[in-house]
Amino acid sequence: MSTPTIAFIGAGNMANSIVGGLVEAGHPADHIRAADPYPESLARLQQVAPVTACDSNNAAVAGADVIILAVKPQVMAEVCTGIAASLEANALVISIAAGITINSLQSWLGETTAIVRCMPNTPALLGCGASGLFANEQVSEAQRAHAGQVLAAVGLVSWVPREKDLDAVTALSGSGPAYFFLFMEAMIAAAEAQGLERDTATQLAQQTALGAARMALESDVDLVELRRRVTSPGGTTQAAVESFEAAGLRQVVSTAMQAAADRADEMAREMG
Repeated sequence: MSTPTIAFIGAGNMANSIVGGLVEAGHPADHIRAADPYPESLARLQQVAPVTACDSNNAAVAGADVIILAVKPQVMAEVCTGIAASLEANALVISIAAGITINSLQSWLGETTAIVRCMPNTPALLGCGASGLFANEQVSEAQRAHAGQVLAAVGLVSWVPREKDLDAVTALSGSGPAYFFLFMEAMIAAAEAQGLERDTATQLAQQTALGAARMALESDVDLVELRRRVTSPGGTTQAAVESFEAAGLRQVVSTAMQAAADRADEMAREMG
């Protein structure tokens, strides 16, 4: 199978991360192109890998097998209508813009366009992202595999069966890093109130979060069992967990994630 040519429209942080991951995984830089209205953004991307910088979006997509739309949702309609005539008939378009639906993309790019919507998250910048993907009916098995390989270059890939499921993905992994940052902020503040210096509290909180995540990922038991193993009867952890439960932590999380999913749905209507 020949190496696909990948074109990035937009050369921001996420494009930089994906390009870096692709090249590290063995995708040749001379099969990657990029276009961006800001020359300094292209220059930064070329520091990651010697990709081909194009002077227009149309030059980037002409003849490309995979086009990755890495632009802000607010300019997506303009970008898509501008490149529609330059797309190859069998090209795959991957959108990583939040809130832009398949229907909207097809209305701008053409009804027969093969499109994958992707909801990545910011840890992709470190190569440990989590991305939810949905493909329309025009996407072939080979194109689906290409899309998975592209996003796997920056972390975990999970396909969802319904486009609507991307709202839940947004609420879980898309917005999720901020939840953990907030929880760590609260833990650090509480430790300071108990007398620890801020630097010490910060280091311990960050390492604890990392260690807990690694245990969850690498263990052969589920989260309930991992929590049980840390929670000695009548001990300090049990006292804290019971306090969380009494305060309604589970409902707080559920309400917050529903708010995020509802907002994702609202954004789709606003920008479609």
